[in-house]
Amino acid sequence: MTMKSYTAVTYLLSVGVATAFQPSTVSRQVLRPIKTQAYKQSSTSLLSSSAAADEDVATIQILMSDTGGGHRASANALRDAFNVLHETEPDRFPMKIHCDIVDIYTDYGPFFPYNEYVALYKIMAEYSFLWKFFYEFGSTPLGLWLNEFMLELTCFEPFQECLTRNPFDSSKSDKRADMIVSVHPLCQDLPLKILSSLDSNGASRSEGRVTPFVTVVTDLGGAHPTWFNEGVDKCYVPSDVLKNAAMDRQVKEDQIVQYGLPIRRGFWRFGADYTGSPEEQDEATELEGVHHKPTIRESLGLKDLTTVLIVGGGDGMGGIIAQAQAVGEKLQSLAVSKNESYQMVVVCGNNKAAQSTLSPPQTNWGSNIEVSVQGFVNNMDEYMRASDILITKAGPGTIAEASICGLPCILSSFLPGQEEGNVPYVEENGFGTYKGSVDGMAETVQEWLASPSKLEQMRENALVAARPDATLDIARDLADMVYVRREELKKGGGTSSKKDIGQSKTKTIAYGMGPF
Repeated sequence: MTMKSYTAVTYLLSVGVATAFQPSTVSRQVLRPIKTQAYKQSSTSLLSSSAAADEDVATIQILMSDTGGGHRASANALRDAFNVLHETEPDRFPMKIHCDIVDIYTDYGPFFPYNEYVALYKIMAEYSFLWKFFYEFGSTPLGLWLNEFMLELTCFEPFQECLTRNPFDSSKSDKRADMIVSVHPLCQDLPLKILSSLDSNGASRSEGRVTPFVTVVTDLGGAHPTWFNEGVDKCYVPSDVLKNAAMDRQVKEDQIVQYGLPIRRGFWRFGADYTGSPEEQDEATELEGVHHKPTIRESLGLKDLTTVLIVGGGDGMGGIIAQAQAVGEKLQSLAVSKNESYQMVVVCGNNKAAQSTLSPPQTNWGSNIEVSVQGFVNNMDEYMRASDILITKAGPGTIAEASICGLPCILSSFLPGQEEGNVPYVEENGFGTYKGSVDGMAETVQEWLASPSKLEQMRENALVAARPDATLDIARDLADMVYVRREELKKGGGTSSKKDIGQSKTKTIAYGMGPF
C-alpha cells in the first residue's frame, strides 16, 4: 500500500466517512464547485439550454456521485425515459422534462475527502478488508450519526449552492429545479435538510419542505442504511429485500414503490422501437428480429456459435486476464474433445493493458475457439443478447441487465456488504452462481455447456426475474409528480402537502421473493 493510501485510510478512520464509498470507474479532479467542462456536462438533457429556457419545461435535478458507474447510468436512464415518454405518450406527458444530473460530491465537496471519493474508492476496492470495515462501521448507529454530523457541519453551504443552481445554467442561481431525485446513498439526509431550509426561508432544517424529493435505490440484493430516509416523498426499490430494509429504517410502506432497477435504454422492453405503445407490439416478433441471437452476432462481427461473455466493468477490474485465460483453455479443451467450436467475448473496459495482453500476438487462443477482445463498449445490451453465459462481478446493474437478456450468470467477485446480497439474489432466483476462483468459473462453464437443458432453465428463470419496464414505470411516476409541482408553482402557491405530491398516480408492486 502506498504512503498516499495509508494517509487516506488513516484520515477516513478518524472521521468515519466510510458510508460514502460505493464502487466507481470514473476519476475526478476538482476541489470545489469550479465550473469545469466536465462539470458543465454533468447537467444533461436532450434539450439545449437556450431552447429550454424559452419553453414551459419541468425541471428535475438528479443527485448522484460517480462513485459507481451504476449511479450515473441510472440517472441517464431516467433522463432518457422522460424524453421517450414525452415523445410517445404526449397526451399524458405533454410537457418536456429537463434533467440536471450533478455529481454533488465531486463538484461541490468543499475539501478532501468529500471531493475525492472516487479516488478513495479505488483504494477501498483494492483492499477489500478495508472496504468491509468501512462499510460495516458506516452501518452502525455511531457511523451513521458521525457521517450525518460531518456532512451537515462541512457540506451544508456548498451543497446548498448545488440545490439552488439554475438547471439550465449551472453558473446562475436564479431558478431552482422543480423536483429533486437521488440515485446515491449519500444524497438523502443533507439535501432534505437543505430543502427544508430553503422552502422555509431558513426557519427550519427539519420542517417546511414542499419541493418534492424522491429516492431511487440503485442497489439490488442489499443496500447501505443511508439509502433510506423517512422524510422522502417516495422511495423506489427493486426487490423485496430492499423494501424490508427501507421499512426497517422507518420508511412507511405507502412511501415505497417496487418496480425494479432503472437501467440503460437498450435493455428496456422493445428497446429498439418506441414508435408504438408496448401493448401494440408483438414480443415474439421482436425476439425474432432485433433480439435474435444470430442477427445480433452478425451485426457485431461475431460467429454464430455458443458464446461466453466475460465482463470486467468499466475499468476491467476483477482479474479479467486470469478469468479469460482459464475459460479460454477450458473452451479449447471442450472444442477438441467434442469436435465443436465455441466463442468467447472479453470486454476489458478501460483496461488497455488487459485488452493488449489478451489480444494476438500476445495470446494465441487456438483454432477451435473464436475470441473477440473488446475495450470499453456502449452497446453492452447487444453483447449480452449475443451470449449464452456471462461471467461478471456482482454489480446490481449488470445482474439486472443480464436477467432481462435471459443470460445465466457466473459471479466472479463482490464488494463486501454492498454487493454481497446480490449473490443470493441470483442463486435463489435460479439464474446463476458464485465462483470465487478462475478454475471454478471455467469448470462451471464446462458443466453448463454440457447440460443444455439446465442452461435453458436458467435462461427462463432469468427472464422471470427480469423487470424491463422498470425505468419507464419509475419515470412515469416521477413525471406525474413534477407535473403536480409545476401546477402548484404556476398558481403561485407551491405549498401543497407532501401527501398530495407523493400520491400522484403511484403504485406499489410486489414480486415475490426478490425479483425486482
